[in-house]
Amino acid sequence: MILLKESRTRRRRLGVAAAAAGLLAALLTAGPAVATPDPGDRPTAGKGVSKSTEAEVKAAIADGEIPGQDEIVHSDNIEHLVNIPKDALPGTNSDLAFQGRYAFSGNYDGFRIFDISNPKAPKTVAQVLCPGSQNDISVSGNLLFLSTDSSRSDSSCSSTTQPATEKSSWEGMKVFDISDKTNPKYVAAVETACGSHTHTLVPERRNVYLYVSSYSPNATYPDCQPPHDGISVIKVPRNAPEKAAVVDFPVLFPGEGPDGGGNPGAPTNPGVSKTTGCHDITVLPEKDLAAGACMGDGILFSIKDPENPKVIDRVQDNVNFAFWHSATFNQKANKVVFTDELGGGGAATCNAEIGPNRGADGIYDIVGKGDKRKLVFKSYYKIPRHQADTENCVAHNGSLIPVKGKDIMVQAWYQGGVSVWEFTDSARPREIAYFERGPLSTEQLVGGGAWSAYYYNGYIYSNDIAKGFDVLKLSDRRTDPAKKVRLGELNVQTQPDYFD
Repeated sequence: MILLKESRTRRRRLGVAAAAAGLLAALLTAGPAVATPDPGDRPTAGKGVSKSTEAEVKAAIADGEIPGQDEIVHSDNIEHLVNIPKDALPGTNSDLAFQGRYAFSGNYDGFRIFDISNPKAPKTVAQVLCPGSQNDISVSGNLLFLSTDSSRSDSSCSSTTQPATEKSSWEGMKVFDISDKTNPKYVAAVETACGSHTHTLVPERRNVYLYVSSYSPNATYPDCQPPHDGISVIKVPRNAPEKAAVVDFPVLFPGEGPDGGGNPGAPTNPGVSKTTGCHDITVLPEKDLAAGACMGDGILFSIKDPENPKVIDRVQDNVNFAFWHSATFNQKANKVVFTDELGGGGAATCNAEIGPNRGADGIYDIVGKGDKRKLVFKSYYKIPRHQADTENCVAHNGSLIPVKGKDIMVQAWYQGGVSVWEFTDSARPREIAYFERGPLSTEQLVGGGAWSAYYYNGYIYSNDIAKGFDVLKLSDRRTDPAKKVRLGELNVQTQPDYFD
């Protein structure tokens, strides 16, 4: 075990090797086409690194400056309760959702349902084979929703990969009935423009609205035409999910011409992704508010009319942000944490060469009232532990830890592990706990690590791309009050009012 205070000294010159810099530069200047490479139905292959980088990684392990290969380390206030390896679904693990005593784990090959009544010994309830990246997942009542963002031969769970240039190809949303958790039933499919990289629930009593985020249009794709500067809105009647349908496509970045009105990216803004849609959206239904992470832009918008969201404010960071990836509100809804997925989640960006401000979180205060609210940048947060150049590492999915009067969240950083950090003072964020594994490989850059890390009913649950499902117990006086908060359901991108 490594103490938290000791981890802050692990700031070796990792990442300064010239050959590694060349590989990284190629990854970063191109800009991410997708949040993680779409492997189809198989895991992605590793990327070779130079002999000098390989030697540097092994030296850092030998010196105790980074954990050994697959070695688990953590701060004293975190306990690793259990890891459940992948089973019948060998693909990339993705997002998580929760309902009652169940956790729902997305995977590029389908999804898995765990009974987490005993967090120390989760039990598999069902595994559903239904390939298609990313299989971003959420639940509401008896319905489960699954995003498909890879071009498929049809909407069935037995489909195969098929080029997006073919009109008959399918991408979009799938809907399952999970009234029987042991036997989910596929009940509806809705095709959406450019597929569904992620989706966000806006639940109502009779209907569930889905905000579908997708991007990267191409003139050769019949169902994904540029500029694609908006989101698909799907309406799903709870009592008749088979009638689910797209009801609108609000344009969030209006502009003239084929490129629309979002961030133009390079060459105007070198190293920044061109905005051609959104990557992820987080909503606060109790506040009728949403925040969008949209490639080259961050936006704040009103969802008073869920079918017609209205943009309130828009910000860019053309110096340090490459790809606006996700958003998290604080409990008071006067702050938003945006993440930057530098390198598309497939690069080693948690090192000395990249530094503390790129591939980080950006903390923004929300000032003003109503439709005049503005996003005001305050600071960056990045994990203080350098990772090896064989470890993909960047800010990824996280959630609030509900403590009244405090702004604390837990967050996944791929092979950077899981970080618990506080941003009560927006200008001075700090890490208060962590969990991580050593590199998957010392000889090549292999994709892996924590995709999502969320706090739910007293525990942290993390979906590791390669290693499976992890359960962590956090014991700290600063976060212990959160153990009293209990939810019946949690989709992190549909943030609850924890203290209502």
